[in-house]
Amino acid sequence: MAVTGDETESAATGDMSAYQLCSPTSSLPQGVMMAVSPASLHSPQQLAEEATRKRELRLLKNREAARECRRKKKEYVKCLENRVAVLENQNKTLIQELKALKDLYCHKTE
Repeated sequence: MAVTGDETESAATGDMSAYQLCSPTSSLPQGVMMAVSPASLHSPQQLAEEATRKRELRLLKNREAARECRRKKKEYVKCLENRVAVLENQNKTLIQELKALKDLYCHKTE
């Protein structure tokens, strides 16, 4: 059985039910039928609509992925800002402790 070059996703996975048999248009031996994928049976308008639908689906998925990426970035930045605040407080506390220890050391040496 001959197969045309226009294979769909189901045809690529080996799903033979996606093919239709048609009478031979070339010089095939008598009794041999040619398998034609469903994609070759669509009109140019249907193919254009399918391409448009696939493009819109791809754009929709991309928008959702971009939204999720922005949400994760905001969460990451907020986490970093919280960490900065904690470290600044810790640094301030350590500076005060250092000053107190310096003052205590200076008073003992006098």
